[in-house]
Amino acid sequence: MAEASKKENFFVRVGSKTKRFFRELRSELKKVVWPTKQQMINNTIIVLFCVLLVGIFIWAFDAVAGLVVNGIISLVKG
Repeated sequence: MAEASKKENFFVRVGSKTKRFFRELRSELKKVVWPTKQQMINNTIIVLFCVLLVGIFIWAFDAVAGLVVNGIISLVKG
């Protein structure tokens, strides 16, 4: 019985863990080095360019693969 009374309430444990989580979260966010506006613009342009480049590559590969598959199908059909 004495051990059961020493154990904290479930809600007290969850509340204290939640408070500790947000306290640690706040201290970690203070350590973050946020990018400048110019860095964000440069990074955004680079990402958009890479997405466009990969999209063009996939489109070209799909077009060539489609031509190859259609060529094979037309050869088989005769």
